[in-house]
Amino acid sequence: MILREPATVVLVAGSVWKAVDLVRAPFDRALRVLVASLLLLTAGELLGFPAVLSATDAVTAAGVGELASGAASMAGLAALTLFFVSALRGGYRETRARMRFEAALLAAVVAALALCTLATPEDLRGHPPGTPGAARTSLAAFAVIGNGYLLYACLASALWAGRYARPAGRHLALGLRTVTLGLGVVAAASAARLVRAGLRTGGPGPHPAFDTGGWSPDDWGTGLVLAGLCYAAGARLVAYVRSVLHHRRMYEGLAPLWTVLADAYPELVLAREPEGTRFGRLGLRHTHARFYRRLIECRDALVRLSPYLARVAPADDLAGGPADRLARHIAEALALKPAVEDPNAALPATRVAFPSASGLGADARELVAVSQAYARRAR
Repeated sequence: MILREPATVVLVAGSVWKAVDLVRAPFDRALRVLVASLLLLTAGELLGFPAVLSATDAVTAAGVGELASGAASMAGLAALTLFFVSALRGGYRETRARMRFEAALLAAVVAALALCTLATPEDLRGHPPGTPGAARTSLAAFAVIGNGYLLYACLASALWAGRYARPAGRHLALGLRTVTLGLGVVAAASAARLVRAGLRTGGPGPHPAFDTGGWSPDDWGTGLVLAGLCYAAGARLVAYVRSVLHHRRMYEGLAPLWTVLADAYPELVLAREPEGTRFGRLGLRHTHARFYRRLIECRDALVRLSPYLARVAPADDLAGGPADRLARHIAEALALKPAVEDPNAALPATRVAFPSASGLGADARELVAVSQAYARRAR
């Protein structure tokens, strides 16, 4: 992964975002794995900065920084594969078995890389391709093992991401397919480095057949992965914001009806967040919860008011009548309702403002229409 600065910014932002989601849903197993993957990939990016590599080698030994950065990135890719596996399969035993396999494979690879590092003299560690030191067996083995695992991890993640994209929605599927393409490009680059590392053992020097010609496949592949992740996350964010704004409009649309019904039946008003809090004043927190609570309170109050509605309009269709007529009947029923009701009185309930379509959205639209009609009548 070469795009250090943009990759780090995106990974840090993604880690914080998903960590906040994990705090809200701490028992989501797939989300825990995703957060671990993002954190490990972020650590790999941070440890890969030249200044961090130099500082790590200075306090430990030459080559330790590169080993730590590679191990963190490999662990992040392994966790990314496990995320897709757990999200698709959902079976606890299968996921645990796959987790044990990935952990054992990763531990073996990191141990082999550590042995290769120890077997290489400190003054030869980190020799780039084309230099005489790069032909050393331990360095070639380090490159072969590391790139071999990256090839496997990228292909596995790409395979599972592609499978995860099939049942996904349009925007998420497009983002995941872009991630799959990016992982495939990085896997191809790892395969080229793997072959080139094997050729080093026959002697150092350039290998034109595996020369990328001035462009880095890792850059393009990482860019595609980041673009896919950003697109999928951005599409989800846009959908969430649209949902919040829609529910806020519905919440405000229910206000006229809710106000009169809450005055008539204050005992039906559920406990709510104090209005004095910062989030309560801005109305940015728990928008969905406030909307659903107001919808439930309106529906419960209409059930309590329905016997009086049946009295003022015995011949009307209270379940499917026009919103304007039902608003007029609600005003008349509220005037008929006594200030203190007899708790022992048997008042049969009647269906009121029931939409022809099913679903909570249809119910909300029906009550919003009645509420707006009531507001017009009041004006």
